[in-house]
Amino acid sequence: MKNRIEKGDIVLINKSGKYHNQVGEVSEIDYNIFFVKIVIVKLGNQEEAFEEKDLQLQTKKPSLEEVIASVDKIIELVAQISHLPTKEKVELPNRLKYLKLDIPKLDKQLILKNFDSIDKIFAATREADSSASFWQEIDSNLEKISWWIRTSL
Repeated sequence: MKNRIEKGDIVLINKSGKYHNQVGEVSEIDYNIFFVKIVIVKLGNQEEAFEEKDLQLQTKKPSLEEVIASVDKIIELVAQISHLPTKEKVELPNRLKYLKLDIPKLDKQLILKNFDSIDKIFAATREADSSASFWQEIDSNLEKISWWIRTSL
């Protein structure tokens, strides 16, 4: 069932009261003594517990397939970056390919190491030319990968 609320999803609180209509990210799922699903939602810098019935799913966290598709899209977009130094022109696609291979293995250390390196290369490259149109697409795909890493590992 696709509408089940899971860790990492974005939800809207539809329970009347202090948090009504606020949006947050699910940080944990638990059950009370009556086996009612309790969802811990991160709202800004605090967390609050709600019953699942008090929440409305806004956005599902990215699936493994969506994350791999995002890596593929970034690999495709890297070819459009004309001002990449020679070292990065080789290193960036290789790191992206390794990341793509590491993701299904769910090896947190390898994934974080490669993602951090990729992020640093992009940050340095963006400084040289931030006006190119592909940056927005690269950023949205990096955000999707980052979201998946944060909520899945």
